[in-house]
Parts: sequence; C-alpha cells; structure tokens
Amino acid sequence: MHVPGTFNSFFLGGFECSTHRRFDGRRLDLIAATRHDRFAKTDYARLRSSGIQAARDGVRWHLIETRPGIYDWSSLLPQVQAAREEGVQIIWDLCHYGWPDDIDIWSPAFVDRFARFTSAVAAFMRNEGIEVPFYCPVNEISYWAWAGGDAGHFNPMAKRRGVELKVQLVRASIAAIEAIRSVAPKARFVQADPLINVVPASGRASDRNAAEEYRQSQFEAWDMLCGKEWPGLGGKPEYLDIVGLNYYSDNQWFNGGQTIYQGDPLYRPLQGMLAEVYTRYQRPLLIAETGAEGAARAPWLTYVSHEVRAAMLNNIPIEGMCLYPILDYPGWNDERCCEVGLYSYADEHGHRTLHTDLADELLRQQANFAEMAAGQSL
Repeated sequence: MHVPGTFNSFFLGGFECSTHRRFDGRRLDLIAATRHDRFAKTDYARLRSSGIQAARDGVRWHLIETRPGIYDWSSLLPQVQAAREEGVQIIWDLCHYGWPDDIDIWSPAFVDRFARFTSAVAAFMRNEGIEVPFYCPVNEISYWAWAGGDAGHFNPMAKRRGVELKVQLVRASIAAIEAIRSVAPKARFVQADPLINVVPASGRASDRNAAEEYRQSQFEAWDMLCGKEWPGLGGKPEYLDIVGLNYYSDNQWFNGGQTIYQGDPLYRPLQGMLAEVYTRYQRPLLIAETGAEGAARAPWLTYVSHEVRAAMLNNIPIEGMCLYPILDYPGWNDERCCEVGLYSYADEHGHRTLHTDLADELLRQQANFAEMAAGQSL
C-alpha cells in the first residue's frame, strides 16, 4: 500500500480563489468575497484545529501586477505570513482563471508576462523563507479552455477556440515551471484538472465514439505538458510532477445529456478512474478538489474517502485529499450562498460557524486513514 508523505497532512483545505471576469464583465475575487483576505490567520488556525495542516490558496495576479513588471505584494504578504505563523503548508494557485486587464491572453506576450510574474512570485516566496514551495501554475487548464474558450461562460468569453486556449495555457504553465525552477529548484507543482467520465447516450457507434472522444479530452492538457501530445509545445515528463484531480458529484454524465449519479449502474467507481490516471502517467496523484453542497457534504466525503483508500490499498500513490472549498462562498453568477464548506461565511469579527456533520465525518476519515497508514508501517 502507498503511504503518503508529500504534504503536512493527508487532508487539505482549499480556499476558493477565482479571479476571472464573468460573462457580464464583472471581475470576481473570491478571496475577498469570503473575507479570507481579512481573516487568513484565523482561517489557517481553524484548519489546524480540524487536523488540517496543508491547503490550496491563491495568488491574485491582477492585484499584484497592475502595471507591467511592477509588483505590489501587499495582497499576498498577509496570507504568506499567516500560513507561516500557523504552520500551514500551501499550494499556491498562480493563475486561477484571472489575469491583469492590460494583457491579451491570446498573444505570445501573455506567456512571457506570466513567466516573469511567476519568477517574481518565486523570489518573493524564497525571501519569505519558503524553502520548498508548492504551486499550481494554471488552475484547470481543460475546464478553463472549455468554459472560456468554447462556451463563453467567462473570460476570455470565446466560442469555438477551446483548443487554442488550451494550448496557450499549457505554454504558460511550461514557461512558469521553468521560470520558477530557475529561482527555486526544489519547487513542486500540481497540475489540477477535472477527472470525468462520459457515457454514450445510446448504443449507436457514433454516440460511443463521441462520448469516448470527450472522455479522452480530459487527458489532453496533461499529455501536452509531459510531451505525449503536441511535442512542439516543448512538453517534458518533468513538467508533470503531481497530477491534481478535481472530482465532484456531477463529474460523470451522458454525452450531451444528464448527470450520472451514484447508484446508477453506469456510474464508474472513483477508484477505477484513479487507477487509469496513474497507469497512464505513473505520477503521484492528489485529489485537488472535492466536496458537495448542503446535507450531501458528509456522505460525499464518506464515498470519496472509501474509494481513495481502496485505490491506495492497490498501490495507487495518492498524496492527499483537498476539501474544496473549505469555506462557504457566493456563487459566481448569482451570488447565492453556496453552503459547501467546513466553515461558513465570516461575520465582521471573523467568526465562522463549523458545519458539524462534515466536521464529524472528517474526524472519522482522518482516523481511518491514520489507522490504515499505521498498519502499513508496522
């Protein structure tokens, strides 16, 4: 059985940090909207009180580089200092759907500018005493390519340019890795994208082929990064360090149709999907996002934990599970309160309410994973 050891704790907490412009042009800033910017230290302390000593969090590029090459770290410094003081290890998202307004994302200058920015971030982190930083260079390349390049749901609000956007984001991720490693050779990287399953809507050969083509598309960005696809982009195996897998209850569906839920005979067990990814890449895996809303939070954690343990017992190297988002947050498009977190919105004094059902289930699962690891170390 694989015994994880990459992160300070097997369970991580993920802070929603999207900074994109939505369809109406309004820029979102979920770190500010959840008041995590104001109460980062208290938020990290809460994680530790729940047995979580590692997290995903965000670097807000649009706030740091408002003028080309001029970096203002005032939005990031409090988070970095708070994490250090509370002893919480962070995977920093460097581009979570957003970028400064003066850059054309379709131009080669976007890649160059992002590389310079990430190099500056690496130098900043080094100066703050972070010896082995963890980064997610570009969050969800495949999802962003679809949502921003094909469907026009958010920036850059394009249609039928998904492949072009995916290639551009892969270029940017490669350039960022090189830039960061030139400053911090020990840096580690998580390449996070959704883990999906797509089932044909009928038995026709054309439907089967279309569904499988869609399913296989989930691997394209990772294949480009490691050089299996589009080798002209410069991909290499070393660019695929830790494969981050984002998995929710709606990640399986009929092609062009409805979601497939647990209990349906066509629902594919998560452990098999994890095994497929590992067989393909032979790299350590991280459940980089998983969670559910409302009363489904605790049962979903039970299911995902069971499947992850089964995979680990079959020697699949899963390094951790990130509860995402760890805080309730306002919906991207309607600003409704999405009750998904271990903790609620903060009031004016930073108080957040603990979701007790999820907290109790987390405690049980932490004990289950600890028991499993202890049995393997005897």
